[in-house]
Amino acid sequence: MAFINGITLLLIFQLLGEIAVRLSQLPVPGPVAGMLLLFIALLLRGRSGDSLERAANGLLGHLSLLFIPAGVGLMVHLHRVGEEWLPVTVAIAASTVLTLALSGLLLQWLLRRRDQRTAGDD
Repeated sequence: MAFINGITLLLIFQLLGEIAVRLSQLPVPGPVAGMLLLFIALLLRGRSGDSLERAANGLLGHLSLLFIPAGVGLMVHLHRVGEEWLPVTVAIAASTVLTLALSGLLLQWLLRRRDQRTAGDD
């Protein structure tokens, strides 16, 4: 029952994201806005519940299945990727560099925050 509750919670946040995007006319996918709302809710709550953890772990266990449609689409439109190889390559390279840089900055910030907390506890 906990898994069903967790999936329901995820779908509710996805629905809230869709509603927020449609009302505000933002050029963002609804599920992305829903994830942001879920992230804010989890920050405010301070922890995730057992049902949400079970649902997330269950979905992560089958994450590789989500790559099958993308792979099929890539194979179907391979000629188009060949025609537009430069923009695709630039987008992949730029997003990789940006992701690495932001991940590194986030890690440094989190480590500094952890060190400040441990220094404050002493």
